[in-house]
Parts: sequence; C-alpha cells; structure tokens
Amino acid sequence: MRIVIKIGTSTLTHKTGHLNIRRVETICKVISDIKNAGHEVIVVSSGAIAMGVGKLGLEGRPSDMATKQASAAVGQCELMYTYDKIFSEFNHNVAQILITNADLHNEKNYANFKNTLSRLLELDAIPIINENDTIATDEIVIGDNDTLGAVVAKSVHAELLILMSDIDGLYTADPRKDPNATLIPVVKKVDEATYALADGKGSTFGTGGMVTKLKAAEICIEAGCDMVITNGKEPANLYDIIDGKAVGTRFTGK
Repeated sequence: MRIVIKIGTSTLTHKTGHLNIRRVETICKVISDIKNAGHEVIVVSSGAIAMGVGKLGLEGRPSDMATKQASAAVGQCELMYTYDKIFSEFNHNVAQILITNADLHNEKNYANFKNTLSRLLELDAIPIINENDTIATDEIVIGDNDTLGAVVAKSVHAELLILMSDIDGLYTADPRKDPNATLIPVVKKVDEATYALADGKGSTFGTGGMVTKLKAAEICIEAGCDMVITNGKEPANLYDIIDGKAVGTRFTGK
C-alpha cells in the first residue's frame, strides 16, 4: 500500500514549541516498521515554524512575516536533522522536499515534483515534504499541510492519507466544548452539513483546523483515496488504520 502520513505541529511538539522527543521517536519507529512490512510511505510534516520558535527561545508564534520566515528557516533544519537521525537508526533514508503553492500550479515544476517523488520511492527512501515557508510568504498565512497531504496523495495515487492531529476525528460537535459530542467513525460525503460540524482552528503553533481537514477529505474522495483523521498522541494507531480497523474518522474514497 502507498500511504501518505501528515504529521501536525501539535503532534510533533509540546505546547512550548519544543520537540516532543518521546512521541517523535515513537512515530518514526512505527513508520519504519510499516515500511519494513512492505508499504511505501511519504511523510508530510508540519512543525518548522514551531520548532524554530522553540529553538530561538521566542515567547510564542511570531506575528510578523520576517520572524515567521526566520523561525521556519531555523526550525526546518532542526526538523530534518531529527528525522534523519531517528530514521537512520532503523536503517531508513529520508529526503527533504520543500514546495510552494506556485510549484503545484506550474506544469513543469509539478511534473518534476511527481517524478522526484516516484524515484525516491523506487529508491526506498522516505520523502518528507513541507511547504517552503521561508520564501513563500502567502503560504505562511493561508497554507496548510492538510491540503498539501491530500494533493500529495492524489499526485502519487496513494491508497490512504492519514492526518495525525490533536483530535481523535470528526465529532458531532466540538468535544472540547460539548461533553455530549460523539465521534463519527465513517464519512462517505463531505457536504455543507459536514462543514457545519467544523469549528475553529487547531493548536497555538499550528495553522490548520477541522475545516482544512475536510477540504483535504474532499480532494481524497474525488481521487478515490481514503483519508483518516487520528490523534497523533497514539502513534501505534497507524497499524490499526492500515489494517482497516475503526480508528478515528475514515473518509472513504471508494
């Protein structure tokens, strides 16, 4: 199976913005095991700005563009160093790809992007993709890696996109506000009623929320790819999701 796994900022870091070392090590271990089982895995990773904020000792996510870009530049180095170090312990190579919205809409650049991804998979590497926040100012403001994950999944004809977030899935209401909210296990169509269930943004350091996840689900469903929202606090859930078990919310593309 070809799988795209999007790892959100809230999954990678503590509330301080510093790396959640134990969780990241567990995620890399599980992904390595999934690859060892014969699956192809592409990682779409958030976290560059947050990790830059933590490493630079800033009090919180910056509001000005220059500091956001500087934080992304510092944090992306830290992010890839961490992935490379941990995955190498399990004998897996990683490759960094940074893209912008313009790359996805430029025919030549998009073709090169897909060709590089395909070749990396043939070489048994783990591509790790992120938006190029350092140069694409508009991407920092409106970009989100939920959508990027869906675009990647569609581009490589993946069977499954997994969004690792700070929530268990899509609920009938916001579970942080409504104690009677219940998890919706399967969604076959994303429509106005589905969007009405989305509420607010994600974590302090992240840029996404449920709305961006539903937009990603629309892209996946149209491409015939399943998408699952799961809580990143439980990396072992990845095994059950790949096995088709009921974890989080599954949006069915078939």
